[in-house]
Amino acid sequence: QGQLVESGGGLVQAGGSLRLSCAASRIVYRINAMSWYRQAPGKQRELVASITSSGNTNYADSVKGRFTISTDNTKNTVNLQMNSLNPGDTAVYYCHVGTRYFATTRDYWGQGTQVTVSS
Repeated sequence: QGQLVESGGGLVQAGGSLRLSCAASRIVYRINAMSWYRQAPGKQRELVASITSSGNTNYADSVKGRFTISTDNTKNTVNLQMNSLNPGDTAVYYCHVGTRYFATTRDYWGQGTQVTVSS
């Protein structure tokens, strides 16, 4: 069964930076895309950024120009570089991997990592 292990969350002051990483292991199906979502208290989970297997990226409007999503050479690790953080970025951040094997899809989620931005 696939597993995602996240790291890099923490507490940072407004204007600061953090880098989140998510390492995927035992993923059998082909990875279509790797993404980061976040969920703030009392709000729905929202997509922050995604990157496809071909390298196409997509960002939420609220993070464009501040966050950068990338994968390593093996494409089994997805990173999220977060710059110019503000209190509105405070949330639990979740790694997501979407996979496909012919017509079968399977999604994997990380356990979540807390990001807190103080003003």
